[in-house]
Amino acid sequence: MAKVTAFPPLVPFPEAAWREHIVPEEWEACLDAWLALAGAHLSLSNADFARVSAEDESLPAFLTSYAEQTGLSHDKTPSGNVHKTRQLRKQSFLLSHRLLNTDHPPGSLLRWEFLAHLSKIYGKDHGNKVVTLVWKRHLPSLESSLAAIKTYLIKELDTGLKGDLRTAESELKRLDHLLHSSPEVAAFFMAGSDFVDSLISCYKLMNPPLRNTIISTLYLCLIGLTEGEKPNFSALVDQLYSLKAAAEAHKAGPTNVNDSLVAELVTETPILKQVQQRIEASGSGSSRAKSVLTSLGGFRKAGGSSRPQRLIKRKINKGKGVAFEVDGYTSVHVHRMSLVSQVQDLFPDLGSGFVVKLLDEYGDDVEQVISHLLEGSLPAHLESADRSAELPSPSQLTGDPAPNLAPHSTPPQLPTRHNIFDDDEFDQLAIDTSKLHFGQRNPEKTADDILRDRSTAPNKAAILSALAAFDSDDDERDDTYDVADVGGTVDSAAPGNNPEEDKTSTDVRDAQDEALFRAYRATPNVFDRDAATRRGKARLALKEEIGMTDEAIEGWGLMLSRDGRQMKRLEAKFSTFTGTQKELAPTSWRASPQGSGTEDSDVDGNRNDRGRGGRLRGTPRGRGRGRGNVAGPSGERDTEMARRGKEANKGSRANHNRRDQRARKMARGGFPG
Repeated sequence: MAKVTAFPPLVPFPEAAWREHIVPEEWEACLDAWLALAGAHLSLSNADFARVSAEDESLPAFLTSYAEQTGLSHDKTPSGNVHKTRQLRKQSFLLSHRLLNTDHPPGSLLRWEFLAHLSKIYGKDHGNKVVTLVWKRHLPSLESSLAAIKTYLIKELDTGLKGDLRTAESELKRLDHLLHSSPEVAAFFMAGSDFVDSLISCYKLMNPPLRNTIISTLYLCLIGLTEGEKPNFSALVDQLYSLKAAAEAHKAGPTNVNDSLVAELVTETPILKQVQQRIEASGSGSSRAKSVLTSLGGFRKAGGSSRPQRLIKRKINKGKGVAFEVDGYTSVHVHRMSLVSQVQDLFPDLGSGFVVKLLDEYGDDVEQVISHLLEGSLPAHLESADRSAELPSPSQLTGDPAPNLAPHSTPPQLPTRHNIFDDDEFDQLAIDTSKLHFGQRNPEKTADDILRDRSTAPNKAAILSALAAFDSDDDERDDTYDVADVGGTVDSAAPGNNPEEDKTSTDVRDAQDEALFRAYRATPNVFDRDAATRRGKARLALKEEIGMTDEAIEGWGLMLSRDGRQMKRLEAKFSTFTGTQKELAPTSWRASPQGSGTEDSDVDGNRNDRGRGGRLRGTPRGRGRGRGNVAGPSGERDTEMARRGKEANKGSRANHNRRDQRARKMARGGFPG
């Protein structure tokens, strides 16, 4: 067999913007070429691989570009053939692992960025294998790369608002994947207190996205100290003690005690619970560690999102669901895909199919899913499931979605709208082309030219004859309320629509009111509401005269007695005063004879009926010669004189005299005399 000397170079993996402009056929050809060359490199022996593949400069360029672009678009559905995409992903991992296992791997593969992308794409288990391999065989190169990014982050975070916080945030997010996969890298960043102090200092800035990233980074660094072959619990306790001191210093300051990194860390993450469990499981627990954990627990915010593990009742599969299903999945709603992307932001190694199973298990509660993933408390059937399972793409869904749907006839179509232009010259394509034009018919003509053109103007003689026949003095009849204009006939039977009947009914009512009023003035008792009155001759005669019932007559009398204004109107309307007066009654007051006076002449019939002070009982109080009463009817002379006298003498009597007399009495000490 001939010795292999070289392979064709591999083209770097294109960016997402470029991939969108590549047609599917060309993308399939690119996948085939990459798979063929990657398979050829992997098929070489160790000696040939070290001689050919390790010296191929296009191979590390392809691997770094593939890891970077795939890590950026890891949350998106892969384009093209899913099987070929997964195969290329697998071969890229094998090529990276084999190149890193050589004595002199390319320097671009030993940088922390490449290892972080691999950890994001392939998850914690596979990423840990690669990082552990580099840590053991090429530690100096990796430490120099990690030291550079650690120094850069400390400088930018300490600078605060003057630094490039956007770049620092993106670098921390990328570093989190590497911290999650490698406990050695977490221990490297936790060596010393500079990195933790910079995180605490930068957390004071009010930048919510950056704050969340800082909490995630600090949590992964602390948890990384409890993992690996030899957990470093002593360094962990030292770091927790420094966090406690920072929290106490923040509490003593003027700012809010809950607005600190430590309070948010112990409230929003299960750091204290996991550290305590792992310390107890290792058997290296100490009183110092317990006291520090207890002190940090006191900084937990009230009402924080502590997530106690609870039993979840699983739904029993009753065999109900959509008939069409492929590998247990149907089309996923866009809201469900947003929940999947939230989980994959923290756990990029999980496939979308496995995340959907987690969401089904915990009722689409993303916080529950993340909490159980961090605590490692998933049920047994999910622990044993394939964590890299992906949802099938729509192109893979084949089959009849409704196999039992019976065919039916085409439903009737909606009616077609018609108008007056149907089947005209345009529809029949029979119009003369000379009549067709776009825009103006004669665009070269101006308005003056069109006005001067009299070919289409109306005949002047016809206009003058029409004006001569028009009579400007002839008023048109007002047909506003005609039946045709109103839209219906006028109901003459309704009240108010027949003037003749209205006049007749008015006359009848006036005659009835006149008869009732005269009867009321003559004998008011005829309107009483009792059986004797109703059977009396006066009531019967009144009923025969006006033709009304007993209830109507009694109601008329009752309303008249209550309404004084109605009484005045009827008096003015039916009064028989002609202007002549036969007798003029005296208006002056006279005493009634002894024993023959009325109820208001008791003063004359009983001379001894005097009250206290010689005043006759029943007479109004007051002084003077006037006989009027201020409470008398308005308009009378005596009443007006009494009112004027009261107003004139008010200041010298009444409360004023009583007030002065009381003052004199109190001046004498309350004793009379």
